[in-house]
Amino acid sequence: MTEQKRPTFGSRHLSDEHDVFSHNAWDDVEWSDEQSEEANTIIEKQYENRMSDTKWETLKSDLPSAWNRFYDIHENKFFKDRQWLFTEYPELLFSSSSSNTDPRQLITILEVGCGVGNSIFPIIRTNNINEHSHIFLYCCDYSSTAIDILKQNVDYNTKYCHGFVYDITSFNPMPFEENSLDFILMIFVLSAIHPSQHEQVIKNLIKYLKPGHGKLLFRDYGLYDMAQLRFKNDKCIEKNLYARSDGTLTYFFQQDELDQLFTRNGLVKEQNLIDRRLQVNRSKQLKMYRVWLQCKYIRK
Repeated sequence: MTEQKRPTFGSRHLSDEHDVFSHNAWDDVEWSDEQSEEANTIIEKQYENRMSDTKWETLKSDLPSAWNRFYDIHENKFFKDRQWLFTEYPELLFSSSSSNTDPRQLITILEVGCGVGNSIFPIIRTNNINEHSHIFLYCCDYSSTAIDILKQNVDYNTKYCHGFVYDITSFNPMPFEENSLDFILMIFVLSAIHPSQHEQVIKNLIKYLKPGHGKLLFRDYGLYDMAQLRFKNDKCIEKNLYARSDGTLTYFFQQDELDQLFTRNGLVKEQNLIDRRLQVNRSKQLKMYRVWLQCKYIRK
């Protein structure tokens, strides 16, 4: 599969290694063969020293309560609002000049795994959404605690937003009709679900997109991301799947893997790219390589 480059607007590229600590971050940083080999070695050792079956069974039984515990502890203070959404997904800017959608028709958006609203509320504020707007946002999360916190936000209003508790691995119906959504937003969500359920999650969701133009906007962790390479022994569950210290899961995707998952379930690729960033801590002279996958797929 041919690797696409992320858009260059607003990008900062490192052309001279001596300049690496002159800024906090660099875009589209290519890996050397040596770096890739080193990363593969780390991942192989993680798998060799993976979690025991007994420990995994114990962890698995506790998964349903892990996210409620997370939000009980962190409330709305852990994740920052995603102001970068509109750079990566200009589709979410609904001015008359930036949207191809007929302004007389209702635009419907669903965010799954919405947490406490770090995507939903920037969308509301940036687009000045109110009860007179032709935009309605649905947002759901597995954690009832997260939804309770979301509903306490001053920007939450049931006239243009509906937050609800929902398990996207289940077969339960959504509170709206199939074939009704313009966008489904899925940001760092699928990685928190066991890969054996990824297929079912996508099947569950795409039937709610409008045929012909309903779009999935996806972003998640990619193979070799810094977070993956930092996991210690006994945290790897299976290939590219790990347990975090708080009892939640995280999975690291490959580009072709996502393309196959989406296309075999009736989606057509508009974008599937690897976003490689080099983040630096200038005071500590540390380099941190991030790898994310960003996708846009349209329902047939």
